[in-house]
Amino acid sequence: MTKKQFTKDIIKLDDVDKTCNKIINKLKSDVYSLLGRKGGIVGISGGIDSSVSLALAVKALGSENVIGIMLPEKDSSPDSKEFALKLANKFGVRTIEENITATLEGFGCYKRRDEAMSRVFPEYNPLDFKSKISIKQNVLMQNMPSVFSLTIIDKNGLEKSKILPIREYLQIVAASNFKQRSRMSMLYYHAEANHYAVIGTPNKHEVEQGFFVKYGDGGADVMPIGDLYKNQVYELAEYLEVPKEIIERTPTTDTYSAEQTQEEFFYQLPFHLLDLLWYGWENGYQPDEVGKALDLSAEQVKHAYQTFERKNKTTEYLRMSPIRDYK
Repeated sequence: MTKKQFTKDIIKLDDVDKTCNKIINKLKSDVYSLLGRKGGIVGISGGIDSSVSLALAVKALGSENVIGIMLPEKDSSPDSKEFALKLANKFGVRTIEENITATLEGFGCYKRRDEAMSRVFPEYNPLDFKSKISIKQNVLMQNMPSVFSLTIIDKNGLEKSKILPIREYLQIVAASNFKQRSRMSMLYYHAEANHYAVIGTPNKHEVEQGFFVKYGDGGADVMPIGDLYKNQVYELAEYLEVPKEIIERTPTTDTYSAEQTQEEFFYQLPFHLLDLLWYGWENGYQPDEVGKALDLSAEQVKHAYQTFERKNKTTEYLRMSPIRDYK
């Protein structure tokens, strides 16, 4: 079969209504028939992915059979709760708020993270500084493994950044991952208490590039948008009439105290480019053809392809089930 010519519209959904109904019907069948559950639990943060996942769950299961769980902690943006409540009100679902700050303090999440940050910046303390980690390399200009930097911001807005040594990077990430894993545990508490399924919210990029925490936000019973590109998620958001403020909100990680976009933290590309370059890579389009359509050089596309291959390969263990064949 001849491949379609690569264009900027190649990932645009041919029929949004058909795609949406297919997901809704499968989600309904999976939750009620395959899993034998009575409804769905969705962790809602006011972001586009969790919003579309909740909207799909309501269409599939009915608003009376869906509960939205808000899971803030002390580093969360207050905007997240505001947007989550607007979403729940729009789709008529009951919400439960579970603040997980005390849980995270019990795990030593903040203490362990701050210890590592203080080894990089001795003056750092969480009362006087906000912080974040990010990747600063331009993925189109070089083929290099991702190197994370730590940025601290004082009360006057003055920023300082340093490349993170591997020891400190690993400790910061390991400590921060308590957040996603604690949220997963709380979602399953409410799912089991109600005999409901946990509706996962990762999209295609999060799953295939490894932008999720194993047994954290990667822990779910179903993932209705797990095969959708980010721009396709936005298409469904418009179709499902997700509140405009959520659609227009810049996707963030909402993990560190300083504001941070998902592009800055992990993807290194804006979503309109990321989607198209990933489609080109996984479907075997030549860099020169993709570059011509996107006003990029073939070399820039090659750099992106090499980054995708590296991320997909190095995060494969996140997508693996526990290894059992030891007989």
